[in-house]
Amino acid sequence: MSPTVRPFLMFQNGVGPDALDFYVSVFPGSVVEEVELYGPAGPGPQGTIKTASFTIGDQSVMCSDSFVKHRFDFTPSFSFFVTCTTPDEVDRLAGVLGEGGGVLMPPGNYGFSPWFAWVSDRFGVSWQLNVGED
Repeated sequence: MSPTVRPFLMFQNGVGPDALDFYVSVFPGSVVEEVELYGPAGPGPQGTIKTASFTIGDQSVMCSDSFVKHRFDFTPSFSFFVTCTTPDEVDRLAGVLGEGGGVLMPPGNYGFSPWFAWVSDRFGVSWQLNVGED
C-alpha cells in the first residue's frame, strides 16, 4: 500500500476555524471532511482546531491550530496552484483570496500563461491562479 500525501497547513493564533470556513466558501463544491477541536482540557485553547481535513477542488488538505508559538509562518515557497478556465475566474479568486493579504503578482499575461495571478490570503497562505489545462 502506498502512503497518502496531503498538504498540511499549520495556523497560529487560533485562526484555523476562520481559515477553514473561508476556504470552503471560496471554492464551489468544497467540503469539510472532519474537524476535531480542542476542548476545555486543552492542551490548545478551547475551540481551536486540533486536526481537520477538507477538500477544495479535488485536493484533500489537512490543517491544525498550533498552540505552540513558532517564529515561522507560511511562505510563498509553498502555494496552492489553482487551474482556472477563464481570466474572470482568476480575477475573482485573486480578489477574494487576496483581500486582507497581499499581491505577489497581479492578474496579467506574463508570457507563460494567458492569464495568471499570485496572491497570499489574510492567513498567509499563497495561491497561484492560472488559466490553463490541468
